[in-house]
Amino acid sequence: MINAIDPNQLLTQMRAMQAQANDSVKPMPAQDSQNSDRVDFSKVMQNAVGQVNELQQNSGDLKTAFEMGDPNVNLADVMIASQKASVAFEATLQVRNKMVEAYQEVMRMSI
Repeated sequence: MINAIDPNQLLTQMRAMQAQANDSVKPMPAQDSQNSDRVDFSKVMQNAVGQVNELQQNSGDLKTAFEMGDPNVNLADVMIASQKASVAFEATLQVRNKMVEAYQEVMRMSI
């Protein structure tokens, strides 16, 4: 039997993940008092790419350990780490695509 997706539960989970993401984002230090409310996009993107890289490296390490027969690594952990890395990479790719699209749109604007 296929279980239907409960929209309320899905919305609750999305809000919880959003709150968790907002809690984990640390404000970047400003260079001067005028820019205290500005966030450096390049640093945010660099941190995001770094986190994706860590997830992919962790996934690769778990896969290698499982393939080598490490008794402390089970298949479920390997698959979860692999899916986390995949989802993080896809999300980063989508952000990049949107940024390129926005850049192209700005370049098409007439002065």
